[in-house]
Amino acid sequence: MTRTSAREIAVHFTFELGFSDESADTLLDAMLTPAVFRQIGEEEPLYAEFPDEKQTAYIRALVKGVYDHCPELDEYISKYAIGWKFSRIPRVAISILRVAMYEILYMQDIPNAAAINEAVQLAKHYEDPKTVAFLNGILGTFVREEHIPDRAAGTDGQA
Repeated sequence: MTRTSAREIAVHFTFELGFSDESADTLLDAMLTPAVFRQIGEEEPLYAEFPDEKQTAYIRALVKGVYDHCPELDEYISKYAIGWKFSRIPRVAISILRVAMYEILYMQDIPNAAAINEAVQLAKHYEDPKTVAFLNGILGTFVREEHIPDRAAGTDGQA
């Protein structure tokens, strides 16, 4: 399984948390099992391969991190969603934004540009072009305005 696939699964799980009172740990313990992946994988190719130990740790870190920092991430989304009310943003787009922002803020081994590019590519599978462009704009402005250094790339994030 690629990191891109693991990231997409993490987006699915964070999306699901938005409709549940479950904790991230409860959801992950229930969903991140070979049996669940076998069952879902019959209809959804993304789940055809169970993640290895490294990818499982990455999925867990992303989902738990987004869950733990959700209010902070949503505040950033609201701040940079110029002209859009938070409630108007599609929920899949919100999940993608949360995951990308969490990676940018807290996962130092992922370059900012990679997190943004992956988010945009993922959004293209789920959202219309207007929403994809909106998401790209939010993430680019977020990195520039918050002066978030690109630690993984060794730059200051000002591309």
